[in-house]
Amino acid sequence: MIKGTVIIQSERCKGCQLCIFACPQGVLRLSNAYNSRGYRTVRLDETDRRCTGCAVCAVICPDSVFTVYRETSHSPAMGADAKGGCNGQSAVERQ
Repeated sequence: MIKGTVIIQSERCKGCQLCIFACPQGVLRLSNAYNSRGYRTVRLDETDRRCTGCAVCAVICPDSVFTVYRETSHSPAMGADAKGGCNGQSAVERQ
C-alpha cells in the first residue's frame, strides 16, 4: 500500500472542511485548535497511517494550505534513480 502524509499550514486554513469531505481515505479531521484568525483548522489523523498522499486535499483546498508527501515505490530492477526526491519521497505543493 502506498503511504503518504500532508503538512497543513494552519495559519492559512479557514476550516471550510472541503478537504475533509473530499478525502478518499477519511484521514482529515477538524481540529479543536484555533488559528490566529479565529478559525478551527484541519488536522491529519495519523492513527492508522492511511494517508496515501493522493493530493485530493491539495487540489480541492481554496487556500492552498497543503503540502503532500508520498512515498514512492521502487523495485530493485529499477535502480537508485527510481526513488525520486529526498529519502525516497516526492512532494506536491500547491501555492
